[in-house]
Amino acid sequence: MPNITKVDLSRYRFQKAEEMLASAKRDMEARDYASANNRAYYAIFHAMRAVLALDGEDFRKHSAVIARFTLNYLKPEILPREYSKLISNASLIRNRSDYEDFYICSVADTNALFSGAVTFCGDVGEYLEQRYRTEL
Repeated sequence: MPNITKVDLSRYRFQKAEEMLASAKRDMEARDYASANNRAYYAIFHAMRAVLALDGEDFRKHSAVIARFTLNYLKPEILPREYSKLISNASLIRNRSDYEDFYICSVADTNALFSGAVTFCGDVGEYLEQRYRTEL
């Protein structure tokens, strides 16, 4: 097995985030809003995991990833604290879309979630590039 570093794992996870974001964009263009919500959430989720990988942390539960990311990066304002609302909203929409019968998210909320995911992933990508330079 190859020697995988924290930076390698983080880059891999962030690449997954970017792939999810591209998929969300395609779903938005196809007006498949339920799928766009799911993909936008997973873009945010994988971006958070990319950051946590640099700390040597990972969790099985989504709620644990969100809690640790919030505690380590949003509360101390390493990344904007306002992302807490985006993350919790994305998680709620994804859970409701995936598990509640007859749940329909508004197009406006889907647009807001997608736009927020784009901004979040952009900011996380910039943060990661700074961290990679110090980690290497």
